[in-house]
Amino acid sequence: MTEMVKKKIESSKESIINEWLPITSSRNAKWYYSAFHNVTAMVGAGVLGLPYAMSQLGWGVGVTLMVLAWVITLYTLWQMVQMHEMVPGKRFDRYHELGQEAFGEKLGLWIVVPQQLLVEVGVNIVYMVTGGKSLQKIYEIGCPNCHPLKTSYFILMFGCVHFFLSFCPNFNSITLISFLAAVMSLSYSTIGWGASVHKGISPEVDYSPRASTSTGRVFGSFSALGDIAFAFAGHNVVLEIQATMPSTPEKPSKKPMWKGVIIAYIVVAMCYFPVAFVGYRVFGNSVEDNMLISLQKPAWLIIMANAFVVIHVIGSYQVFAMGVFDMIESYLVKQRNFNPTKTLRVIVRTGYVALTMFLAISFPFFGGLLGFFGGFAFAPTTYFLPCIIWLIIYKPKRFGLSWFTNWICIILGVLLMVLAPIGALRQIILQAKGYKFFS
Repeated sequence: MTEMVKKKIESSKESIINEWLPITSSRNAKWYYSAFHNVTAMVGAGVLGLPYAMSQLGWGVGVTLMVLAWVITLYTLWQMVQMHEMVPGKRFDRYHELGQEAFGEKLGLWIVVPQQLLVEVGVNIVYMVTGGKSLQKIYEIGCPNCHPLKTSYFILMFGCVHFFLSFCPNFNSITLISFLAAVMSLSYSTIGWGASVHKGISPEVDYSPRASTSTGRVFGSFSALGDIAFAFAGHNVVLEIQATMPSTPEKPSKKPMWKGVIIAYIVVAMCYFPVAFVGYRVFGNSVEDNMLISLQKPAWLIIMANAFVVIHVIGSYQVFAMGVFDMIESYLVKQRNFNPTKTLRVIVRTGYVALTMFLAISFPFFGGLLGFFGGFAFAPTTYFLPCIIWLIIYKPKRFGLSWFTNWICIILGVLLMVLAPIGALRQIILQAKGYKFFS
């Protein structure tokens, strides 16, 4: 009897904790919530750099890699959606829980959590920098005669917004923010390629390789490979998004989730492919690493596009931060026996926002570093870790279609993990002289 009472108390305590944690507290999300969240997580301001990546690769290789990245990541995303409820009566609400099922309790944590944290925290720092720099561009274009301000001040302004938004308790509470962010991503992408079409192809456009030396072309290709591959890396929060959906044996969550993912991937294609191909077609190898800089004018359009970027990265920051909040809060209440209170949540989330803001101000060149460090985390969590988990758990027939498909994705993903950081490292070395702390 005493044992039964203990189990009931433990079950009740676990239920209270799950109702408090951001990922499991609300399971009434609609299918279109997943569409908003996935678009917001996947489409980054880096979309405006895709024409630059195309200029490093040329038409044939560039188009092939863009399509290949879209197809592979859609496939691995489908795998994750399917694996969310592969064990009857159990839901893998977090990426590391899926890893633990495949690799074991301890090894699964060590394989998944460091990579997931590197991606989510790294992306949040980059979005702090991106939001600050976009605000700075609006200020400089809108008031060319005003006193110039350091990037740090604009990052501070951008960061202040998140001190308030971070108190949204769970994914469902940021649905409106995520919807606005998704609309903004489509908007500034459309401005990018639409204004390029209006500008027209200049007579002196050149599609020859961007770099003049063979060494430069090789390293440039590696760097572009990373830019394209990471543009599709939004898998780190997929299971956490699916966890917010209701699920029964008759109506599993994978059906509405997959519906939302398909819509999200159509929107991603509408953002990425026109920007990459139209931008490269119009500007050739002279395109800037931010397509809006190549457009230059009209000023009001560039201001509008940067305003859309700011709104989008506000939403993206919150989507990626929610996974980190859940990880920290889960650890504190489950492992360290803290009480699940509002005070704890305020301390955790305010501290996290302050940390990412401080790192963004200290290292405004962090985007360049993320290309190097992110290569070790983006590629596995998006391109081949889902395939490895699929092979371990489902054990498809050797040399069958599923077996071959997964091994091809694993090989391509490992190549990406090795080659992309090489290109990024060279970029860091070349640009290191221009790096300034607290600029």
